[in-house]
Amino acid sequence: MFIDEAIITVKAGDGGDGAATFRREKHVQFGGPDGGDGGKGGSIIFIADNNINTLVDFKYKKMFKAGNGGNGAKKRMHGKNGEDLILKVPVGTQVRDSDTNKLLIDLNHNGETRILLNGGRGGHGNIHFKSSTRRTPKIAGKGKDGKEIKVKLELKLLADVALVGYPSVGKSSFINKVSSAKSKVASYHFTTLNPKLGVVRIGEGQSFLIADIPGLIEGAHEGVGLGDRFLKHIERCKMIYHIVDISGIEGREPIDDYEKINQELEKFSEKLSGKKQIVLANKMDLLYDMEKYEEFKAYLEEKGIEVYPVSVILGEGLNEVLYKTYEMLGAIEREDLEEESDINEVIKQREGDRENWEITVDEEGVYDVQGKIVDNVLDTYVFAGDDSLINFLHVLKNLGLEEELRKAGVEDGDTIRIENIEFEFVE
Repeated sequence: MFIDEAIITVKAGDGGDGAATFRREKHVQFGGPDGGDGGKGGSIIFIADNNINTLVDFKYKKMFKAGNGGNGAKKRMHGKNGEDLILKVPVGTQVRDSDTNKLLIDLNHNGETRILLNGGRGGHGNIHFKSSTRRTPKIAGKGKDGKEIKVKLELKLLADVALVGYPSVGKSSFINKVSSAKSKVASYHFTTLNPKLGVVRIGEGQSFLIADIPGLIEGAHEGVGLGDRFLKHIERCKMIYHIVDISGIEGREPIDDYEKINQELEKFSEKLSGKKQIVLANKMDLLYDMEKYEEFKAYLEEKGIEVYPVSVILGEGLNEVLYKTYEMLGAIEREDLEEESDINEVIKQREGDRENWEITVDEEGVYDVQGKIVDNVLDTYVFAGDDSLINFLHVLKNLGLEEELRKAGVEDGDTIRIENIEFEFVE
């Protein structure tokens, strides 16, 4: 089974919380803070592996999580770091944001290793909060949550030359003849259901990679016959072999075949339609009227297109094509790859911006306090002990809570609600 696309959700590990603990020694009644830091969450890492050919491992499992960091402990003990999650994918895999389709990672080389999401940072223990004025800090840093994102994995074959043409024009036979690839061959349409790669060896240290994709039909750019999924495999090739059945044995005209396939390429991608083409007029052994070939050749030469008469079955005319291709490939640079987007910016756009303070009044006159500042404080600190609420409110007050409440019209005796905790405002 060939799976060239999958949508999964990945989540980096959460950082562990710092500890708010104090030394307890036999002859020391009130020991100082000794809370250790939380461990870092595990990261989501992708590795391109030549030994993997499909994305089938991501077909049924849709959620992938890295390990969480452990919490800090007393005696300054650091929490254990979360285990990284390593996802191995085929070379040529692109990782895209599923909502915006923005490219996040492009894996083009065997062994290439890329971090998609870094694990959440571990929170500081209370030893970091001790100061000359705060000798017994009962707060500690809260571990940062690991980011989560839904991504689309797309596999695009990285071939030098791509074969295009109608079904049953001889593409599978061609790649079998000139390379070590073994494509299924039969006299019916859509024999090749999966893209295949083959290495063409010209001589010692001289070779190039060729891709055979299923035959295209009209409407392929819109998904007819899964054509759109197959076309994307050849977007990054350097040049194209356009194979045409010159014999017309199936009742189609070679010129019509050539034009219709090129229209599909152009409708799918201008970049794809602009690639250098070599046209192979195949099945010359079945052609009884050479005028048909001469007419086809003249038509293409007017367009500046090279055409080579070949018989794949008999192996005639193939070597000339291969040597010419190798010569041409050396002068063609692979096009610049699509620019990657910053995943942090993509996630930020997904989450949207919140106001620093969001204060509303409900039907009972209770002032409900939310906003980015409240979220940040809750995400940043662990409040320990019976006076946790006082510590929490003290932090918010220093960040401007009281001033914002006055702007909202609060008066002495009004009820304030923060995170389902209610208290009375006192002047």
